[in-house]
Amino acid sequence: MPGDQRQKWPAKWIVQCGLAAVLAFSPLCIRAEPAGEPRLPGSNPIITDAFTADPSPLVVGDTVYLYTSHDIARGDVLYAMNDWLVYSSKDMKVWQAHGPVMRETDFSWATATNSAWAAQAIEKDGKFYFYAPVKHKEPDRGFAIGVGVSNSPTGPFVDARGSALITNSMTKAGRDYDQDIDPTVFIDDDGTPWLMWGHFTCFLAKLQPNMTELDGEIMTIQLPDFTEGPWLFKRDGHYYLAYASIDEVKQGNERIAYAMAPSVTGPWTYKGLITGETRNSYTIHPGIIAYKGQWYFFYHDALLTIGDLKGADGRRAVAVEYLHFDDDGAIRPIKQTDAGVSLAIP
Repeated sequence: MPGDQRQKWPAKWIVQCGLAAVLAFSPLCIRAEPAGEPRLPGSNPIITDAFTADPSPLVVGDTVYLYTSHDIARGDVLYAMNDWLVYSSKDMKVWQAHGPVMRETDFSWATATNSAWAAQAIEKDGKFYFYAPVKHKEPDRGFAIGVGVSNSPTGPFVDARGSALITNSMTKAGRDYDQDIDPTVFIDDDGTPWLMWGHFTCFLAKLQPNMTELDGEIMTIQLPDFTEGPWLFKRDGHYYLAYASIDEVKQGNERIAYAMAPSVTGPWTYKGLITGETRNSYTIHPGIIAYKGQWYFFYHDALLTIGDLKGADGRRAVAVEYLHFDDDGAIRPIKQTDAGVSLAIP
């Protein structure tokens, strides 16, 4: 997601609108591709026709669909995000653009305020559901989460409810106004769908089989340094939760941490960082999938230039790396590279 209201971020994060954040380097963030070398398919960033962020990959058959937020900010505007894009690939290297799948104004109850932040799509029973945060009209002000539905992974998606699934008035455990963002949706092996979301407070709720209604109460999950951008997945009987994290003591920019658990409801055990701060952006957002026997880690940085527009906090670019696990299920730390998946699997 693009970040919070500027006055609510830690003081060291406040920047002038439209200017890049201070370059952030980390032992887990390197750039390996020599300047001037030919660009190979699969190099980072993988999407270069638009400024994209908050990657949400979905595997359908032999195809990966990649949903992204989309920033059109110019001049002194920090964020201008009013729709979501989708791309597809059959090899993780060459990506085809399919255009917008949904706009914030497709939710009649939402305001047109460039609030199309991080979203995620999932398939169930031949239909595709798109969970997206947008700002709600008065009187239930603040961010809310809507659900779009489509018969195709490339959309178009339409409002499945005619009203928000999650509203600010339903989540009083944490911050006001901007806590109901960054939804991640996960369907367990027994068919139970779950929705997780949040900003500084991590919320979890079971969904009904129709995917458009809650099934029970909203819970909170306690995680060290949780900031935003949760991503749920399962591998070899282990449940994983990756999320954007800020060190409570050192502050700084977001990194991607993760926790593991024996079930979706926990208990969740913190395991450390997947990757550190990214460059030219104080935000970072995870998306993790297995595709053709290999795991992949999607994220964004802000190194892309399109025409006269350079990457910045709002103008970010989606990237991808190979993801590996140790024998005990732990995720090996990821180095962010320019080569991305253009090279053979290490």
